[in-house]
Amino acid sequence: MPKIKSHSGAAKRFTRTASGHFKCGQSHRSHILTKKSTKRKRQLRKAATIHANDVRMTARMLPYS
Repeated sequence: MPKIKSHSGAAKRFTRTASGHFKCGQSHRSHILTKKSTKRKRQLRKAATIHANDVRMTARMLPYS
């Protein structure tokens, strides 16, 4: 049976943790940063985890992660 290709867009955005959850970067951090407070920008640096409803879809896009 042939290997399944990973979804390249998902592979760039998500990584699986040791516990099986998926890590992703926060949104709202790329531009128009002048109006956002320093505290808000600092908190957006941390990685977030994907919501439980999206885990199944993400796992399907990344079969070997």
